[in-house]
Amino acid sequence: MSYQDIYTAELAEKLRGGATLYDVREPDEYAQGHIPGAVNLPLSELQGRADELRTPAVIVCLSGGRSASAAGYLTDQGKADIMNLVGGTMGWIREGRDVETGQGA
Repeated sequence: MSYQDIYTAELAEKLRGGATLYDVREPDEYAQGHIPGAVNLPLSELQGRADELRTPAVIVCLSGGRSASAAGYLTDQGKADIMNLVGGTMGWIREGRDVETGQGA
């Protein structure tokens, strides 16, 4: 089992289809700016909290590295319908898309 890489242009469609967006950055990074609607589930806590994750799920971090690691871990744990947002939050911002600040979701 493996995860699927998706791009920012595909994110809205995935969310409309019922996917949940999880930001695996640490809370302070998340608070500085995250994609609207993203749920903070820090990579450092993922191992103990993986059961909280609802699928389908899109995993995001700052640039795509930590989210790819998280997506790989989740699929190794038997989770299906896991997607990694290529380019991460930085790619989202580079495209001029809105971000939220604060703890949010």
